[in-house]
Amino acid sequence: MKLARRLTVTGSVIAVCAAAVVSMAHATETMASPPANAADSQLEFPAEDFHYPQAEAIEKKLGIVLKRGDGHITLADCTTSGSLLEVFSRTKDKICFRTTGKTGYLSLEIPSVYGAKADAAHRADLVLTADGSEQNIALDKDQWKAVGETADPEHRNHTLVEITTSS
Repeated sequence: MKLARRLTVTGSVIAVCAAAVVSMAHATETMASPPANAADSQLEFPAEDFHYPQAEAIEKKLGIVLKRGDGHITLADCTTSGSLLEVFSRTKDKICFRTTGKTGYLSLEIPSVYGAKADAAHRADLVLTADGSEQNIALDKDQWKAVGETADPEHRNHTLVEITTSS
């Protein structure tokens, strides 16, 4: 009887050990080889491309091109309360932007610009182009300034192509 009990216990222990060895071997093999499709096993996160959201719809509605930015200068309704950066265009009327953060950047195209006003909390640096030449304008906080064709001795049609802000 004692012999039978010992054989049974020993057989059970051997079976458990064998199962553990097989299980460990399988786990090591799984960890060493990548899955057949690595994309299936990894989460995909969207990559920020800094393109302005809904730019095509804005271009169709307002006739201005918003290209790229850091998200700290965004198109705003000029009738809303608060301090806004304002851009004046002969063909597009007044266009407003809300600025947030310590700095901001926006690449855009607004044609026929003749004036701009910085918001109360940020300085603004504007880059305008006309006939291949560049006009750089610096606005202090809450300052209105003639830009583009009104600041050009030749009164050429200028397009606003870049806004940079800082507090």
